[in-house]
Amino acid sequence: MESKKLGGILFIAFIWICIAWLLYPLITLESINMLNAKQYLYRSAIGIVLMIILFGKIVFDLLYPQTTNRRMSIVNTIFLTVYSFLMAGGIIFMVSRLIVLYLRKQGQDMPSYL
Repeated sequence: MESKKLGGILFIAFIWICIAWLLYPLITLESINMLNAKQYLYRSAIGIVLMIILFGKIVFDLLYPQTTNRRMSIVNTIFLTVYSFLMAGGIIFMVSRLIVLYLRKQGQDMPSYL
């Protein structure tokens, strides 16, 4: 039972490491080379999709706990609620950064006479 729980925790940690690697260009947006912006757009979009999937899992765990024979502790409920709000804020922040990157890329593609 403990090895299964540890495996789940390690899997979620691995997913978060992947998300951090995928979203790193959005965090350092000012140092991005605009020649590679299209690559950053796709990479960041995949990271945001993974964040949305994890957000859905957390909300599902909050609304429909896996153990129905006993109640969730109040600490667990508060933690999941705060975590879901932080996730939603992170998703909104990353999407806004992705839009800024897209608009910067579009601005560079425009001809100089406009």
